[in-house]
Amino acid sequence: MIAVGLTGGIGSGKSTAAAMLAGKGATVIDTDALAREAVEPGTAALAAVVERFGPEVLAADGRLDRAKLASIVFRDEKARADLEAIVHPAVAVLLGERLDALSGSDGIVVVEIPLLAEAGGRAAYRLGGVVVVDAPSDLAVSRLVAGRAMDPADALRRVAAQASQAQRLALADYVISNTGSLEELSAMVDRAWDWMQDLASRKRPRAEPQPPGGWSAGHDPGGVL
Repeated sequence: MIAVGLTGGIGSGKSTAAAMLAGKGATVIDTDALAREAVEPGTAALAAVVERFGPEVLAADGRLDRAKLASIVFRDEKARADLEAIVHPAVAVLLGERLDALSGSDGIVVVEIPLLAEAGGRAAYRLGGVVVVDAPSDLAVSRLVAGRAMDPADALRRVAAQASQAQRLALADYVISNTGSLEELSAMVDRAWDWMQDLASRKRPRAEPQPPGGWSAGHDPGGVL
């Protein structure tokens, strides 16, 4: 089994890429889903969130009110950092459990980690490689407005709150530049899948340069809520 991290900023298209990879046979672990699990009622992480942000971040049923929490952390960098310091370690524990359960297989596990750069990079996880789905911030904002009916100012805040494009690309072994059509993305995911299969066969974390449509990062390229 080899685990490959899949990351990218909000609006980059990483979840679409993850779904395409699942269709090719990858086992996909969504760390956003793990982040929601980490703050279920009764968990230590939820208790820590309430201690830090107050009981007003809880809904009437005792679950986390994500909209309320988002309204706080996307306007306050320190609050966001405090939230990440609570949630990221809990997610890492859950991910470790999932990877342990799959360790006997010989397949490819794609770990979708939107905040990989913010969470300490590959050192925080057991990754044999990292694929970054990249898109310019203005394109990401327009996708969020058009695809999720998000308020433009809110979309811009969320994009700006994440790691920079350069920080994400610095983590990459392979980059998918998602600036075109769905068909173009599908073709690039095909090539990324070929790269993952080759990586799995060689069992090493770094890759050789790849054909156009994706590139490896031996070279300078130029979650809860």
